[in-house]
Amino acid sequence: MHDQRLISWQAHCPYCDAMNDIDIDTSQGSHITWVDCQWCCAPIVVTVTISLFDDSLESVTLGRDDDA
Repeated sequence: MHDQRLISWQAHCPYCDAMNDIDIDTSQGSHITWVDCQWCCAPIVVTVTISLFDDSLESVTLGRDDDA
């Protein structure tokens, strides 16, 4: 993992609405991963979309594990 490709992202937990700091590794390309909420420990589905043209971060979407 390259430090320059690691982005810190802040988003609200879809369960408890608490703010979470999530590290996004853009070197993996578009991917889906899971992280636990830092407050309620619920599993959050993180969908990362990376541009095919310039490898920039297009979007980060958080969802509930029961939605997957």
